[in-house]
Amino acid sequence: MTRLPPRRARRAVLGAATIAAALLGRPALAFPERSLRRIVAYPAGGGSDALARLIGQAMAERLGQPIVVDNRPGADATLGADAAAKAPPDGHTVFSGDSGSMVNAIALFRRLPYDPARDFRGVGLFADFPLVVAVPTASRFRGIADYIAAAKAAPGTIACGTPGIGSPHHLAVERFMKEAGIPLNLIPYRGGAPGVNNLLAGTLESMMLDVASGGGPLRAGNLRALATTAPGRWRTLPDVPTLRESGLPDYRAPAWQGLVAPAATPDDRIARLGATLGEVMARDAIRARLIEIGVEPLLGSPAEFDALMATDRAYWVPLIRDLGITLDS
Repeated sequence: MTRLPPRRARRAVLGAATIAAALLGRPALAFPERSLRRIVAYPAGGGSDALARLIGQAMAERLGQPIVVDNRPGADATLGADAAAKAPPDGHTVFSGDSGSMVNAIALFRRLPYDPARDFRGVGLFADFPLVVAVPTASRFRGIADYIAAAKAAPGTIACGTPGIGSPHHLAVERFMKEAGIPLNLIPYRGGAPGVNNLLAGTLESMMLDVASGGGPLRAGNLRALATTAPGRWRTLPDVPTLRESGLPDYRAPAWQGLVAPAATPDDRIARLGATLGEVMARDAIRARLIEIGVEPLLGSPAEFDALMATDRAYWVPLIRDLGITLDS
């Protein structure tokens, strides 16, 4: 996973494109020979759908073929992931995979209909969703140090909401509690909006929320962010410290999205798709739009993305299993 300044990003993309061209050669000019299908495991109109359409349209212009978004919501994103895993591996079907469907699902479901490690390969990264520990503006907590101290003094009394059991937000809180040595009273909601509404009403003490859904109230001063889960300070909340700089140097809670394809998709087609995605993600207009909606633009080659998924699986799958968190019976 790489965050590069725009000029370095463009150089990286040019290099990737050169390699792709060498791999592709003359026969690859036929690919893609028809429209592509991009499966999204979430409903139309949501954040993941909006990202898929924004990036897909720009990729389609470069590939010379339309990219049709196929929304397959349901079963905590496993329906869409399973449909993508079983698609023909010819490069014409890709999937908006995220840390939930590509990593966490391995441990969250006892009967997962697909195998993220066996059935998919990375095309490239495109987005990271920074999370924040947020409290009402009138909260007694002025900073994350106050919050941690209070949680240690009165174990299990501070309520912390999440958008649902097994969500990246929930798992981020679990790691936060583990590394800070604090127990919190976790309150799972059905989605982020109800929790944000309770925060704004002052009936929920704290919540782990993503900047994309909570950025408006935070920037308007209606909520206060105590800390972010990002590796570095989030550019739209520059005064909010990270958990890493707040005494938890090893803290990391990924909530990324990237493009994946069926595992047997040929190397040359993966290379072309990856280079095209990289070129799109290096564009200033695309990056600015992602930042505007609260998403960190990412760059990552197919190999880098595969390595990131392997690293995250090695950490999160055992942790989730140790915690006994499941989404099926």
